[in-house]
Amino acid sequence: MTGERARGRGRTGLPTIRDVAAEAGVSIATVSRVYSGDRPVMPDTRERVEAAARKLDFTMNAHARALKGAADGPIAVLIGDIMGASFAALARGAEREAAERGRLCVVGTTDADPDREAAQVRLMREHRATAVILVGGASDLAEYRARMDDYQRLLATVGSRLVLCGRPALEGHAPDALVLSYSNEQGAFDATAELLRSGHRRILALPGAAGYSTASTRLAGYRRAHAERGVAVDESLISESAFSRDAGRAATERALDDGAEFTAVFAGSDATASGVLAALHSRRIRVPEEVSVIGFDDVPAALDMHPPLSSVAVPYEEMGRLAVSLALGHQGEPPPEPTILPTTLVLRGSTAGAPQSAPDRAPRAR
Repeated sequence: MTGERARGRGRTGLPTIRDVAAEAGVSIATVSRVYSGDRPVMPDTRERVEAAARKLDFTMNAHARALKGAADGPIAVLIGDIMGASFAALARGAEREAAERGRLCVVGTTDADPDREAAQVRLMREHRATAVILVGGASDLAEYRARMDDYQRLLATVGSRLVLCGRPALEGHAPDALVLSYSNEQGAFDATAELLRSGHRRILALPGAAGYSTASTRLAGYRRAHAERGVAVDESLISESAFSRDAGRAATERALDDGAEFTAVFAGSDATASGVLAALHSRRIRVPEEVSVIGFDDVPAALDMHPPLSSVAVPYEEMGRLAVSLALGHQGEPPPEPTILPTTLVLRGSTAGAPQSAPDRAPRAR
């Protein structure tokens, strides 16, 4: 059709609200009321409008609805590293819960950079996100809490909710934020206590980077397990470095080169544990006959390590689902008390009792 618009199609080739109004025999304002939900519409009128929309394959523009304050904005999940299996599991849970509720979920990465995180939060505010879910630990706690205050105030101006997952306690800051966490310290305690129960007395600890909240909490669990068993902690067996395979391997090799005596390793993440196993295998040190290894997170790859890795399971996917559920269920309401999900110690082939022949000797490289 030349020079004219086909009936039921706008200039872009897509149907417009004007086309739906003409098809239904109602005003444009009536169609707008049907989609905005801000004023009542007679049932037969609503039925005619919806029938016309189906016939024309019309979808109300979400941005236009947002400008009217009527849109159900997206659920935003901001994570440090999209390649991390634990972060990916949480994002998957959030996306599935949002989809089941008919909501759009968007995932952004911050590279653990506060400036990038702040920019992403501002962007989600511009898009009038219903909730912004921030995932992962933090380092400078005073700066972090002040930043959460700023985020909460910023998001509140558009009716958006700040949701914190696995982040440090706010201690009076950002009072309207929803907070979810997991028993991080208890998980590290359970892992270390199991090694101590099995006869290990010298346990190399690789809890994560110094000053990072997740790592410091796991180190606290390691220390508490020793204290409750009456076993002194050898500070030389604590090596704080990043949650990564390379960091785990380097720390283990350094300990072996220094002649450190240990019969077990508590790794603050499964990625770290994979590096530990690589270092031990390269030195021909048998796992678990000579050294036992426990990780943290229980990512799917733990089953494929050699031997299969004992680990502390964290319900990341459940946390993602719950974050969305809480955000949508408490819109405009005061936040509930922080929710703490339990962790579970999963024992596999990488752990065994301490070697009886020489429990306090350094593992020998062959």
